[in-house]
Amino acid sequence: MARLPHILVVDDQRSIRLMLESGLSLSGFRVRCARNGTEALAAARTEEFDAVISDIYMPNGDGLTMVQEIRALLPSLPIVLMTAQGSVELAVRAVEEGATDFIAKPFEVSAIAALLRRHLSAASEGADAGTDISNLVADVSRSGLVGKSPAMVGVYRLIARAARSDAPVLVLGESGTGKELVARAIHAFSPQEKKPFVAVNCSGLTDTLLESELFGHTKGAFTGAVGERSGLFEAADGGTIFLDELASTSAGFQASLLRVLQSGEVRRVGSTFTKRVDVRVIGASNASLRDMAAAGQFRADLFYRLSVITLELPTLRERGEDVDILTAHFLRGATPEGKPPYRLARGAALALRSYPFPGNVRELENAVRRAVALCPNDMITLDCLPPEIAEATGPKESVASLNERTIIADRPAMDELQRRYLQLVLDENHGRKTRAAAVLGLDRRTVQRLVARYRLRAVSDGDSEENAEVEPPEDANGRKT
Repeated sequence: MARLPHILVVDDQRSIRLMLESGLSLSGFRVRCARNGTEALAAARTEEFDAVISDIYMPNGDGLTMVQEIRALLPSLPIVLMTAQGSVELAVRAVEEGATDFIAKPFEVSAIAALLRRHLSAASEGADAGTDISNLVADVSRSGLVGKSPAMVGVYRLIARAARSDAPVLVLGESGTGKELVARAIHAFSPQEKKPFVAVNCSGLTDTLLESELFGHTKGAFTGAVGERSGLFEAADGGTIFLDELASTSAGFQASLLRVLQSGEVRRVGSTFTKRVDVRVIGASNASLRDMAAAGQFRADLFYRLSVITLELPTLRERGEDVDILTAHFLRGATPEGKPPYRLARGAALALRSYPFPGNVRELENAVRRAVALCPNDMITLDCLPPEIAEATGPKESVASLNERTIIADRPAMDELQRRYLQLVLDENHGRKTRAAAVLGLDRRTVQRLVARYRLRAVSDGDSEENAEVEPPEDANGRKT
């Protein structure tokens, strides 16, 4: 017989403890109850639990302190906090103290059961198939390039060859494929590695500003030129300059750049003098400059001058086998010092492998950083990933649909649980409907209707407990029968 998940319920209200104990027991859990943090800690030291659900505010110690102490004992145990005083600030503090999740009162037992199943599924998934990133070895070059796929091996080969030359290089690839990293790798493995590497994004600047940035300017060359200034070509002398987003540049700027490539000299804006520079030029574009040149949208002579060596980067879709090692690399980089290494749950790993990543490696890196920021412990699960990636696991049943089925399965017992819970609250408040309504966070009329529906024992506010009667039930129209 399969072992039932063991849940520790912590709440100072007897009615809440009994409601959760009976409801969760009917939903397939084994439940142990504690009245306060002290009892909960004693239980956690002597028994094995799969999850904890606890109130935050209790007379004998606040639940957040208990969370800290339980988290110190059991770092990966799912802990769900519940409170009637829900707020963003409280939720943030609960997560900071180590809570896995947070739910506000009032709630339905079915919602608690579904929430627990969700966290237990993630924990079980991680225990069965967690990936310790320390076991994934990424061969990271000085430039940060990662990957062992055939496509990336081809890129490395071209980088090595280009590094031995001083010819211009054109790097092509979709946004997020790592064009600047490739340029840095070419420079890092070249004889000029100790010389400057200067990167420039050419998009979004007017011709005058771009030429001033690259070639420098004289005093008064244009409005705002209050002094003479050298450009980035001069700053990169002896090294490499990387010009990104070349497809966005104008024909006028392209003519100026072509002149520099042909002559090896720069002329500051507003000057009649030239200065010789020794600079390796690496250009980049996420659009096909060959097609643009054929269509008359880019200078053909500049294209041929830049593309002496052309290096086309594969998309992440074309190097899917590198997703795991890239994920491990980004997880390692995002792990705070002194923290345990992050692991990937099976569902999260499958989602990452299945997603097409239109934003390429940059999108994967951002997804990993998001997951680390949202992950409550050292296990990256589907919940931590962006929704579009979490949904990329194919036709298998989602957590949401599983939760929905769980709630439906629990529904036949919900009326009976609600009846028991309401009677317990009434009994603890001597049958007073007004007091019970305050405890439940409901208005008195709603409580009166529920008392009538379930034929519960209650008293009117002006009567004594000895005069309590079972109120007659209501019909479908709300009339008492």
